[in-house]
Amino acid sequence: MKILLIYDITEDKLRTKTANMCKDYGLFRVQYSAFFGEISRNLHGELTRRLKQLLKNSGRSSVIIFPLSQDSLENVVKLDFNYSEEMF
Repeated sequence: MKILLIYDITEDKLRTKTANMCKDYGLFRVQYSAFFGEISRNLHGELTRRLKQLLKNSGRSSVIIFPLSQDSLENVVKLDFNYSEEMF
């Protein structure tokens, strides 16, 4: 499944660990606090559990994972200014 993961994490150390974890699961950064990529259902569950464990004692953290269908990806509007990397 393809996902978009976004987060708002106030603590620098946790934010860095979260970003690194996303990269470890093969997701790539599309915005400072947003990652996109393809992940299996099993790895999706594992990533979710690991993020919950990492952030459970944080002062203020929010992570949202959006599963994306092929139909939704076909309707993405992307406005890139001075970017050349293809994502979708």
